[in-house]
Amino acid sequence: MEVTFNDKIVYANPVAISMASVPEEELLASQFTEIFHKGHRNKVKDLIKAIAEIPEPIPDESPIRLNGKYVSLSILPVRNKAAYSFIVILNDVTQKIQMEARLHEVHKMEALGTLAGGIAHDFNNLLMGILGNASLLLLDEDNENPRYERLKSIEKYVRSGSDLTRQLLGFARGGKYHVKPSNINDLVKKSSDMFGRTKKEITIYSNYQEDIRIVEMDAGQIEQTLLNLYVNAWQAMPGGGELYLETKNVALDERRVQPYGLKPGNYVKLSVTDTGVGMDEETRKRIFDPFFTTKEMGRGTGLGLASAYGIIRNHGGILRVSSEKGKGSTFEIYLPACEKKVQKETRLEEELSEGTETILLVDDEEITIEVGKQMLERLGYRVLVARSGREALEAIRKTRSSSGSPDLVILDMIMPGMCGGETYDRIKAIDPDMKVLLSSGYSINGQAREILERGCNGFIQKPFDIKQLSQRTREVLEKK
Repeated sequence: MEVTFNDKIVYANPVAISMASVPEEELLASQFTEIFHKGHRNKVKDLIKAIAEIPEPIPDESPIRLNGKYVSLSILPVRNKAAYSFIVILNDVTQKIQMEARLHEVHKMEALGTLAGGIAHDFNNLLMGILGNASLLLLDEDNENPRYERLKSIEKYVRSGSDLTRQLLGFARGGKYHVKPSNINDLVKKSSDMFGRTKKEITIYSNYQEDIRIVEMDAGQIEQTLLNLYVNAWQAMPGGGELYLETKNVALDERRVQPYGLKPGNYVKLSVTDTGVGMDEETRKRIFDPFFTTKEMGRGTGLGLASAYGIIRNHGGILRVSSEKGKGSTFEIYLPACEKKVQKETRLEEELSEGTETILLVDDEEITIEVGKQMLERLGYRVLVARSGREALEAIRKTRSSSGSPDLVILDMIMPGMCGGETYDRIKAIDPDMKVLLSSGYSINGQAREILERGCNGFIQKPFDIKQLSQRTREVLEKK
């Protein structure tokens, strides 16, 4: 494109005409600065002024909006017989800008996820003390006693707090719990049926692909994600409306997954579409930010969709939203498919499982040591304690030759000095047959998953009560 210093376009090639999206005769009748977004016109004027004063080439500048696109400008001065003009080369950088924005969003969410995970871990350790003590007191109370109901209420409130940390851990990087090959159609049917029974004003339509591919997922967290999306849709349809659910096998190529840092291949797509009020662009951009909510103060935490975003990211997937004001919203989930077979769910026993073995409890939190020791002793076990990885190794070395050697180590994952992973490796170096149950206020994924893959025998998530501890302990001790 050639432009004079009095801001007239005297020539435009077909590419420039296409980028401006106006007919050639209209473009040639326009002022150069007027074809750009009004917020960027002063910048263009400054560039023209600069090249008029010092007629030297100006390289690519920061992107400027042109007809809904982002373009960079390279400006070259040209000397004609009568006056100066300049050549402008327009480079469409829209895709680059969009990709950079997506990467920035991913990095921001990862940083916030790290913070959320740390908060959830510390909070779970506090809940551990409350839940453990409440479960111990409940063992001694008659269910007719008023104190029994108060203790059950404490348990209920602690579990509500635990649900909140579960949302935080779901948002945190590496926040999956129990991952199994599953059929997502079954989960969508179950969750939508449950939701539909409580929200009669919403009409739900579904279209499930019959031969849907298998997905490795934490069913509890994906169900939580779906319920968050359903609730979000319900809140967007205060007078009632329609909810459309669809599952589909898809293949995503390099171009589709590159902005998210994922691998191309086979995915399962799940769409959740509502006929609600929709969102403007500003709201849509912030919808997955933690603690962002459009509800009035005190009516929402703003964690629901942030947690959903984190859960899907932690599953190696994509969560996208498209919406317009007054035209409803569509949330699209893409989860990587696998070739494994669906695993059936196994139910844990309801009764307490007791034992007489020796257990070494390793944790740097005094709360966990105190309540954990009491719960294990109540279950009949002989309990040794260690408050660090080094103390644990010393205890194992001292008792190896005696009858008091531990039959099981319950090992905290996050400890100062020697972490759970290093402690586990050193325990196995001393005694390769030692059984280890990993315990953490974080989730099973990330570091915990790596330790489990090295042969660790099991995992228990804090906070846990005496019933969960009894079941998980027997499960590991009885493993062959």
